[in-house]
Amino acid sequence: MKSAAALLLLMAVAVPARAERVETVASGLDHPWSIAFLPGGAGVLVTERGGRLLHIAPGGRPRAIAGVPSPYVASQGGLFDVVLHPGFARNRLLYLSYAAGTPGQNHTRIARARLDGDRLADVKVIFQVGPSKNTPVHFGGRMAFLPDGSLVMSTGDGFDYREEAQRLQSGLGKIVRLADDGRPLASNPFAGRAGAQASIWSYGHRNPQGLAVDPATGRLWAHEHGPQGGDEVNLIRRGGNYGWPVATFGRDYSGATISPFKRYKGMIDAPVVWVPSIAPSGLAVYRGVLWPAWNGDLIVGALAARQVRRIDLDDAGRVVGQQRIFPSITARIRDVRVAPDGAVWLTTDEDQGRVLRVTP
Repeated sequence: MKSAAALLLLMAVAVPARAERVETVASGLDHPWSIAFLPGGAGVLVTERGGRLLHIAPGGRPRAIAGVPSPYVASQGGLFDVVLHPGFARNRLLYLSYAAGTPGQNHTRIARARLDGDRLADVKVIFQVGPSKNTPVHFGGRMAFLPDGSLVMSTGDGFDYREEAQRLQSGLGKIVRLADDGRPLASNPFAGRAGAQASIWSYGHRNPQGLAVDPATGRLWAHEHGPQGGDEVNLIRRGGNYGWPVATFGRDYSGATISPFKRYKGMIDAPVVWVPSIAPSGLAVYRGVLWPAWNGDLIVGALAARQVRRIDLDDAGRVVGQQRIFPSITARIRDVRVAPDGAVWLTTDEDQGRVLRVTP
């Protein structure tokens, strides 16, 4: 049983002594962004930010899937997440998030499609974040299915539009919750409120690029990039306001103060804040047999820190510590996933990016 001490500001971490085995599943990829495990041991799907969806069969080379929507590729924009419908084994449906539009008017989209061999069929855009923006950054784009079958996705604040994160009229800086066909759900907290977007589940986010559901508890976790400092991990609650930009531990890139408040009444404090920033990307809840002591803990990738970290949680979901894991890995980590066999899979954010499989 883990103790229940709460940690707020985490700057230094211990590095464990135990070794890991790191296998390169694929290399030479264009900034691989996301991984999805196909059922029945059929391999994985991997997105590349440049716009390709790849199928990597066990022991095979990456094979491109045809019919992928063309994303808006610029700076941070491109093809983002891929997730499978909970009934994928039966219906073969999958979901892609991606940047779409033009330099002057762009947004994050979700498309649903059916995987038919090496091609996508019945491709349909089912959701688009509004309003549009004219910046090629802060798209969010992480997706996950909740236990009730609803689909959630993170959206970024567009960088130059940070005040939109507090406005319920805007889809920027939010986590949205949708039916599997993209419709906002009537049970969402602001559905029916005049002027509010019915899709909003939580708000006050900057650029969340980690989203994970604990399959044992149903808890939804997210992490997001702060500016200079102020990266956060949050337990997401229905209708919660997570503070950005009213409350933050970060400073602007110019060194200017964004807000005088690190905490603000009525806004939810993050249980983990990183100062300086590690630039978190990719998030998984560990449930597996290979590291049984980690069950229920969070695994976080880091771009700027070029490492992987474990957030130690007690049985109630409270943070009790963190440590760097897999110290032999020193790359920009974009995605983190736990495979059905308990292995941890990672993607590296590089021109010649890799897909890695880690075991004890």
